[in-house]
Amino acid sequence: MNTTNIHNLTSLWKTAALASETYHATPLFDYCYIEKSDWPNRLWFHQDLSSQSIQTAKAILTQTPTPLVIPYFDIYKSRSFELLEAAGFELMFEQIAMFLKPTTTFEEKANFYLSPVQNEQQANLWAHLFKQAFGYTIGISSILNNKQHFTYYIAYDNEQAVGTGLTNVTHQTVGVHSIGVPPSMRRKGFAAAIMKNLINRAIQNNRQSITLQASNMGKGLYLKLGFQEQFLIKNYRLKL
Repeated sequence: MNTTNIHNLTSLWKTAALASETYHATPLFDYCYIEKSDWPNRLWFHQDLSSQSIQTAKAILTQTPTPLVIPYFDIYKSRSFELLEAAGFELMFEQIAMFLKPTTTFEEKANFYLSPVQNEQQANLWAHLFKQAFGYTIGISSILNNKQHFTYYIAYDNEQAVGTGLTNVTHQTVGVHSIGVPPSMRRKGFAAAIMKNLINRAIQNNRQSITLQASNMGKGLYLKLGFQEQFLIKNYRLKL
């Protein structure tokens, strides 16, 4: 399941950047970015780190038009992230990779539903809610260019827009991303309601697994829904 989670996540970044023709593959790593957007803007390695691969990546990072985040998938148990830190990279945030084999449906919140983004007006609303929830920007053009590849959801409670979600399907796995609720609407059960709805959809569509990457703050919610922890993702950026 480790490789399934990583594949779904990296395919999300790759596909998002393909429309802008800013995805690049090399033998050691892939990288992508979208100008005037804070996302995906990633560089990820194909194997455990070495001093040589890090130096090669640094040469690329000094030339990209926007800073890139370097996710370190802690699956090798080699503490090679220390090579990144010694090479001038700083830890920005951590996530926990998690998965679920969905078998049990949940009762859904009354008067609550998810609506896929289908037009520019809805894309603007999704981007606005996402910015409120996460504090950074995903460009409207990126949403519109990729809505045929991913499903962007707006969550509604009694017809009020209260949150966001995004799903990326790879083989029989649903990757759940961008579950966000603006600060003024938190502590009302909306994040859980979004996830229950998405789990039910995965079961209806006969998906074999659901993957996601949780913050420390959000991990408890996913554990309550039956998700299991897999590995840590340490996200770095090259110090300026």
